[in-house]
Amino acid sequence: MRTTLTLDPDIAAKARLGAARLHKPFKEVINAALRVGLDEILAPPAAQPYRTQARPMGLRRGLSYDNIAELVANAEGEGHS
Repeated sequence: MRTTLTLDPDIAAKARLGAARLHKPFKEVINAALRVGLDEILAPPAAQPYRTQARPMGLRRGLSYDNIAELVANAEGEGHS
């Protein structure tokens, strides 16, 4: 397929240098670079699993964990229903 593509000067220079260094046509170097670049851009990165460090919370002094209703009342205040 034939199309017109405007390259930034630095990209064109880098592609011409690569073509000369590899002894390959400019068109071939551009196509290879586009293949690699598009594969990289269009492939979503693998998601990293979220990890958190567990740590012991312990019991707070002065609170009884035997009566949950009392704990909730203390946390929410007397006027809360």
